[in-house]
Amino acid sequence: MSNSVQVNYNPDVLTCLANLSNDEVFTPPELVNQILNMLPTDLWSSKEAKFLDPVTKSGVFLREIAKRLNTGLADEIPDQQARLNHIFKNQLYGIAITELTSLLARRSVYCAKNANSALSICTEFDDVQGNILFDRIQHIWQNGKCTYCGASQEVYDRSNNLETYAYQFIHSDNPQVIFGIDMKFDVIVGNPPYQLSDGGGAGTSAVPIYHKFMQQAKKLNPRYISMIIPARWYSGGKGLDEFRDEMLKDKSIREIHDYLDASDCFPNVQIKGGVCYFLWDRDNKGDCKVTSYNKNEIYSVAERPLLESGAKVFIRFNEAISILNKVKKLNEPSIIDEVSSRKPYGIDSNFKNFRKEKSVEFCIKLYRFGDIGFISRAQVLKGHEYIDQLKVIISKAGSGSDAFPHQILGVPLISEPNSVSTETYIILRTFDNGSIAEATNFMTYVSTKFFRFLVSLIKNTQNAAKGVYQFVPVQDFNESWTDEKLYAKYGLEPDEIAFIDSMIRPMELRNE
Repeated sequence: MSNSVQVNYNPDVLTCLANLSNDEVFTPPELVNQILNMLPTDLWSSKEAKFLDPVTKSGVFLREIAKRLNTGLADEIPDQQARLNHIFKNQLYGIAITELTSLLARRSVYCAKNANSALSICTEFDDVQGNILFDRIQHIWQNGKCTYCGASQEVYDRSNNLETYAYQFIHSDNPQVIFGIDMKFDVIVGNPPYQLSDGGGAGTSAVPIYHKFMQQAKKLNPRYISMIIPARWYSGGKGLDEFRDEMLKDKSIREIHDYLDASDCFPNVQIKGGVCYFLWDRDNKGDCKVTSYNKNEIYSVAERPLLESGAKVFIRFNEAISILNKVKKLNEPSIIDEVSSRKPYGIDSNFKNFRKEKSVEFCIKLYRFGDIGFISRAQVLKGHEYIDQLKVIISKAGSGSDAFPHQILGVPLISEPNSVSTETYIILRTFDNGSIAEATNFMTYVSTKFFRFLVSLIKNTQNAAKGVYQFVPVQDFNESWTDEKLYAKYGLEPDEIAFIDSMIRPMELRNE
C-alpha cells in the first residue's frame, strides 16, 4: 500500500465550467480577478458603488465582486447579514444571456436558484430573479437580419421552447431602464458573447457582436468599463471597422492586456487572433498601458498611444513600434497600392467547370488550391487586364499555423501570362512580361522575415487580404533582397532583429 496521503481536492465549480468549450465562453475566476484588479481599490470599500454585468453567464464576475465588497465594507457594516443584504440588493446587478445561465448565475451568486428562497444568502429579495434578470427578447427582423445584432432570421427565428440569443442588453434602445428605473452604474464589467451566425457560408459565416456590448455600455456613461473580447478588432474587418476606429481614438482606454493565444485565458477554447481585456476610465484620459502576454507570462509592457501616427490599426506588439517608425521614416510607397482585392477574376474557390488538359478553347491556365486546370477566356468574369500579365500571387488565407514563430503567409507563386486564379489567391504585384527576374526578386522579398513581420502587424487572423500589406514598402526589384540587406537599409538594432527572429520563421520558396 502506498504511504502517500490522499488529499481531498474540492475545485471551484466555476473553474471547472470555464474549462469547457462552449459557444458562449465562460470566464475562469482567476481571470475575472485579474480583470477586477484593474479597478481602483477604493471601490471595494464604497457602499454606494454599483456594478453591472450585462452578459451574466456563470455569475462569476458578480460573485468575485461580492467577495471584495464583503471584505471592504466589513468595518462600515459590521453585521455580516446586513452587509450581504446591502451588497446583493443595492450594489450588484446582472443581465443573464439565457434562461439557463440566469439559474446558474443566481445559484453561484445567491447560493440559490431563486433569489427569494429561504436558502438565499440575501434575505431582502421578494422575487425569484433578484437583481439577476432574464427576459426572453425577440429579434427585430428586417430583410432577413436582426436590426440590432445582425443575426440571421433563418437561423434564429425559433420556436418558444428554444433560446433566441437576442441578448437583452443590446436589443434595447434604453438599456438604463432594464431594471425598471433610470439606473446609474459605476462599473460595467463582463465577458460578452462573441458572434452569431449571419446565415452565410453554408452556415459557417458569423457576424461579430461583442463590440455592440461595449458601445451599449458607453451609452450608460459609467465611470469604468472592463470587458474581455477577441482581439480581432485591432485591425477591424467584418463589422468591426467603425468599432476599431472608435476604440483607437478613445483616450479613456487606459489599459489593454493582450493575449496572443486565447487558451492562456480560456483553456480548451480556440479564438483566432487571441483575446484582450481592457479598462475604460471615463474621467482619466491619456495614453494606454499595453501589457502583452505569451504562455501566460508578461513579456512586454509599454505606455503609448493606441493609434500610432500614420497607422489605421492597433499595433499589438510594443517592440514593433520602433521598427515600424524606422520603415515609415523613409516615406516609401506601400505595395498595398498594387495588391488586388479578393476574387480578382471573379472565380469562386469551389469552381469546378474547368478542364485538366489544355485545349484550343480551354487555354487559360487556372491556379486552384493545390492544383491547376484550364478554362476558356469567356469564363473569366473580371480582371481581364491581368490575364496576359506576369504576376505574383499568394493565398489570401495565410499560413494556417498558430505556432511561434509564425510563417504568417503562404508561399507566393509566379502566375505567368495567360493564367488566372480562383479566389483562393490574390495578386500581390504585376510585372512586364519579360521581367521574370524582377518577379523572382519580388518573391524573394515576400519570403523575408522583414516583409512578413510587417504584414503580421495587421494580420491577426487567418485572413491575409489586401489590407494586411499596408506597412510593407516597395523596393527596387531589379535586385534581390535578403533580411540582412533590409535590416541594414532600415538601420535595425540587434534587439529589433532578435524580436523579428522570435516572431517569424524562415520561408522556403518552391522550385517551380
